[in-house]
Amino acid sequence: MPEPAKKTASAFTKKPKTTEVVEGDTAVFEAETEKTGIKVKWQRAGAEMFESEKYIIKAEGNKHSLTINNTGREDDAPYAVIAGSSKVKFDLKVKEPEKSEAVLHTEAVSTPIVSDSPTPAETQPGECTRSSEVPAPEAQPELPLDPVGLFVTRPQDGEVTVGGNITFTCKVAGASMLKKPSVKWFKGKWMDLGSKVGKHLQLHDSYDRNNKVYIYEMHIIQAKMTYAGGYRCEASTKDKFDSCNFSLIVNEAPGTGDMDIRTAFRRTSLVGGGRRMSAACLSAEGHEEGGELDFSALLKKSSFLRSVNRKSEPKTELQPDVDVWDILRRAPPSEYEKIAFQYGITDLRGMLKRLKRIKKEEKKSTAFLQKLDPAYQVDKGQKIKLMVELANPDAEVKWLKNGQEIQVSGRYIFEAVGNKRILTINHCSLADDAAYQCVVDEEKSFTELFVKEPPILISHPLEDQVVMAGERVEFECEVSEEGAAVKWEKDGNELKREETFKYRFKKDGKKHYLIINESTKEDSGHYTVKTNGGESVAELIIQEKKLEVYQSIADLTVRARDQAVFKCEVSDENVKGIWLKNGKEVIPDERIKISHIGRIHKLTIDDVTPEDEADYSFVPEGFAYNLSAKLRFLEIKIDFVPRQEPPKIHLDCMGQAAPDTIVVVAGNKLRLDVPISGDPIPMVIWQKVNKNSCNVLSNADSMDSPDSSSDLSNESKLLSESEGRVRVEMHEDHCIFIIEGAEKPDEGVYRVTVKNPAGEDKADITVKVIDVPDPPEAPKIINVGEDYCTVQWQPPKYDGGQPILGYILERKKKKSYRWMRLNFDLLKELSYEAKRMIEGVVYEMRLYAVNSIGMSRPSPASQPFMPIAPPSEPTHFTVEDISDSTVTLKWRPPERIGAGGLDGYNVEYCKEGSTEWVPALQGLTERTSALIKDLVTGDKLYFRVRAINLAGESEPALTKEPVTIQEILQRPKFWLPRYLRQTLVKKVGETINIVIPFQGKPRPKITWTKDGQTLDAKEVGIRNSTTDTILFIRKAEHHHSGTYEVEVQIENMNDKVAITMQIMDKPGPPQNVKIIDVWGFNVALEWKPPQDNGNAQISGYTIQKADKKTMEWYTVFDHYRRTNCIVSDLIMGNEYYFRVFSENLCGLSETAATTKTPAYIQKTGTIYKPPSYKEHDFSEAPKFTHPLVNRSVISGYNATLSCAVRGSPKPKIFWYKNKVDLSGDAKYRMFSKQGVLTLEIRKPSPFDGGFYTCKAVNECGEAEIECRLDVRGGVGLGI
Repeated sequence: MPEPAKKTASAFTKKPKTTEVVEGDTAVFEAETEKTGIKVKWQRAGAEMFESEKYIIKAEGNKHSLTINNTGREDDAPYAVIAGSSKVKFDLKVKEPEKSEAVLHTEAVSTPIVSDSPTPAETQPGECTRSSEVPAPEAQPELPLDPVGLFVTRPQDGEVTVGGNITFTCKVAGASMLKKPSVKWFKGKWMDLGSKVGKHLQLHDSYDRNNKVYIYEMHIIQAKMTYAGGYRCEASTKDKFDSCNFSLIVNEAPGTGDMDIRTAFRRTSLVGGGRRMSAACLSAEGHEEGGELDFSALLKKSSFLRSVNRKSEPKTELQPDVDVWDILRRAPPSEYEKIAFQYGITDLRGMLKRLKRIKKEEKKSTAFLQKLDPAYQVDKGQKIKLMVELANPDAEVKWLKNGQEIQVSGRYIFEAVGNKRILTINHCSLADDAAYQCVVDEEKSFTELFVKEPPILISHPLEDQVVMAGERVEFECEVSEEGAAVKWEKDGNELKREETFKYRFKKDGKKHYLIINESTKEDSGHYTVKTNGGESVAELIIQEKKLEVYQSIADLTVRARDQAVFKCEVSDENVKGIWLKNGKEVIPDERIKISHIGRIHKLTIDDVTPEDEADYSFVPEGFAYNLSAKLRFLEIKIDFVPRQEPPKIHLDCMGQAAPDTIVVVAGNKLRLDVPISGDPIPMVIWQKVNKNSCNVLSNADSMDSPDSSSDLSNESKLLSESEGRVRVEMHEDHCIFIIEGAEKPDEGVYRVTVKNPAGEDKADITVKVIDVPDPPEAPKIINVGEDYCTVQWQPPKYDGGQPILGYILERKKKKSYRWMRLNFDLLKELSYEAKRMIEGVVYEMRLYAVNSIGMSRPSPASQPFMPIAPPSEPTHFTVEDISDSTVTLKWRPPERIGAGGLDGYNVEYCKEGSTEWVPALQGLTERTSALIKDLVTGDKLYFRVRAINLAGESEPALTKEPVTIQEILQRPKFWLPRYLRQTLVKKVGETINIVIPFQGKPRPKITWTKDGQTLDAKEVGIRNSTTDTILFIRKAEHHHSGTYEVEVQIENMNDKVAITMQIMDKPGPPQNVKIIDVWGFNVALEWKPPQDNGNAQISGYTIQKADKKTMEWYTVFDHYRRTNCIVSDLIMGNEYYFRVFSENLCGLSETAATTKTPAYIQKTGTIYKPPSYKEHDFSEAPKFTHPLVNRSVISGYNATLSCAVRGSPKPKIFWYKNKVDLSGDAKYRMFSKQGVLTLEIRKPSPFDGGFYTCKAVNECGEAEIECRLDVRGGVGLGI
């Protein structure tokens, strides 16, 4: 490798840099020279620049600056600054002002934080400043639409717990599209999820006409651990293509163990201010640093590793996470495939590319003693400090955020403490969630900051509603933060804005509304509002319109010029209707008035005439009802009567319940006209007949009569005509008995007596006051199930004077204020089974009693109760192990546990032929396995297990056949893991932990030996269980290499396996490095292999050279296989030292062997006479030095076949499968490097198995070699 030439010293200590500005801004370039007084020239496009109004050139001491005002497109050109013999070139790039475009956000957008523009003193020298007001780098403007890609919103990384649901959404701009774009979803690289749609995967798409955006969604339902991994979404149109990657994490159990923030927050590659790269910009290696975390976290050990743990021995702590990156870094390339299989890695090829980059980045930093951590996490609103430690305390440091330099402000604070540099970010917001860099000279340190936003909680839940069909429904909830995103669902299906606008979504601060206009019967169901921190469920019941008549109109008999009032009351106050007279509609006028107040409809007729006598009806609109009554006109005929006519009472009680009974509703007015006759005008006395007394009411004119109250008791009270609520109004030919606002005490028998000198007359009138019933007592809940309960109650103490027609039942949630009616037909019985309740929610019940008058007041609420149900039966109930006196049972939790939780399990057994079940354990067990002891050998027993919670016991899970209590003899056998079937290679100092499962009953005897000798317990730990044996070496050494044999023995039966272990270390340095010859620009070297090869084959050597003047070492050859080489392209007149490192699978040797004397390269003029050699014929027929080996691989993982060949001239290579040439098949890739031939088979399937042949041909002959490849079936996605 040629040595780079030395650079001459520059006259500049600070150089201007290429800058990009917006058209119309000001650009400033600054430079500093080493000495003062040096003349400096500025050039533009090769021409010297002079000072003007636009170009301002300043020089102060050794500081020089060029200012360009009002930049335009013509200023976009190369520039240069010249001082003495030094010239520095730089560019000015002028771009057009960006046009702001509205970007659609599907999630809540954090408020951008805008800091003040830096003052001129804070501006970094050599950087371009802008005179116009622009947002600071930390301000996050709205992202413009991607001019290259198609996505407006890309799917984000997601995280879900096993059994949970998750939705990924992407949006494609459709304003400029004539045709709907094609969108596909993939898992991994090739699996198209369009063919996997079913129970656990659903794909939906819609079009938002308001924003002209296509919306595509992928719903994963009841996620499993196998669903975790990388996904890809591709969108394509006629002339454009775009794709984006995202990841899904499936957690087995939330909150277990320490959380790795790289696992909790996933970020794919970012470009600029956080926008994801499209496929047009993406290359195989071109990933931004911000995307490293996503790939790393995929390699954490998952449930695949836990599934191979021992099943019989419970563990109290989780397996530690394994960093597969660290294992791959230290492992030799030959072990990559084995590691990939062991840890469940599916994309080994992509990993190796990333690993190559990581190894390149592992070079020791010269600028940083301590770099930034890979990632930081901070809660929203908190403070975070990013710190690096520098090797040079005087070095200049720059901090970048998403590639833009951070300026000092109130939120960003820079600190320098010794050689430490600290960036403090105050009051972190979502805008600070970005990639950060610390730049020192040419070196960078990268990190990512994740700002964790608190979950959105539901502070006020939804409430159940019952409405009539056609009415407007409005659900309301309140969340903990304004502007939060919520999702509405109906019976598990997400609700969206449809073209009919049936569902409307409204936000008002923290409140969110779901509005349904003109509800129908199909809208009944459970409605759910979800946030990322909780959910709330409410039930909507839509009832068909049904009208109830609380009070019908009654027949009336009125006199001339009196008032007639027809009144009725219906259940719906919004119902309108018409009044009919003999079938014709009544037209209101000054005398006839129609009123509608609430639920009461009235027809009032003033100054009744004989023409008003007719049949009157009220017909509600929209209902098949017809309420009818008759108006009778009372015509008073005056006949000549002689003087001294005895008084007579003319009562007309037609239409009443009894001839002398008048029924009045409590609160109404009773007006009774009693016609009387007699001459002279008789005296009228009214009295209420009681058991002990009677009240007397009389006209004022009769108060002076000596006999007016001669027949009354002492407690009688004489009232004046206009006094009191109960009174009598007197007229010549009739009297009027009035009760204003009838009450219960007004009920009774009223006697009217008329007297004059000719005689007297009496009549008894019974007044009955009827009312709504008293409220019943609080109902009782006597039976509670999963979604139902039985309610029981007693009749009210007072029925209001009318028989109870039925009851109305209502329920509400404990914390709600809205009561929901459960029945619209009156309940005749005193119990009711309420259904359609939500399990786990606390409810209350109340009821109303109804008679012909109306509804009572509500009863007190019942005691709160919660619908719960027993769990379902346990699943997968099996017998795991049997001995002479014990049985081990195992099962899984029930599929449905319910809101009542799970208190434990009850295990019982029963002898065959008996019906008595005996408890196998004392009390309940919370574990899903049980060891039943002290059983009688030879008994045949049935076993069953029940799950128990607050609601009771589940159905039992029962063994199908009786179990005989007797030890089962099982032949011993080892199940040797795949990676132990070949030589186990470990490095010195590593921990060795070998687990070998076996079978055998009764418990076998395990014996370990090494090379035929018993193992030393001080160096090697052995632990045996009933199902496996473990060999553990804390720190491997060379002497641990060898063949280990383990034997399992039961009586005279046994089984053996052997494990070969190779412990290797880095090799020693080569021996006797010599300079054999020097000629021209070349040096010939020779050396001997190292004395210590590290217990591994030497794979090559690394040769380096160094100029004697600088002693800086440069690599000439790496992975060099021979023990001699020729170093060329050396520089004349220089002297060189050479050193050689040896290399094996562990890496390079710690030290190198160096030549003792330098090699001097003579200057021009020296004549070299090459020696004459006899020409030698190196021709050789092809010959394979390393054969192909038969292999067995797993379907879906890339496989390689390798061999080595030699021959001169270089042979031509052909590969065949079952004698068929593979040259034109894209599935196969062939490599040839320094005689090593490799055939790579991409993701083989079982059809790729067969015989593979490698054939080498040159002019001297040909050779071929063959091997067999078996491909076994793998495990699919399982979606």
